Amino acid sequence: MITIEIRQDNQTTGILMATAKTFKTGSKGYFGVGKIQMGEKRYQVQVQLVEIGSKPKVETE
Repeated sequence: MITIEIRQDNQTTGILMATAKTFKTGSKGYFGVGKIQMGEKRYQVQVQLVEIGSKPKVETE
């Protein structure tokens, strides 16, 4: 698990946790979703980190 800090004007407005994930494509990385408050408004946040080159190679006949 990793922690993502969301900042606005150099102040932390939210923290999002992202867990390890194997995506449908086979690529590996992290994914997290949550809600944060910025002033009077609330936002839904998603983060996706995909490891470059982690998708398995397809074997050809």
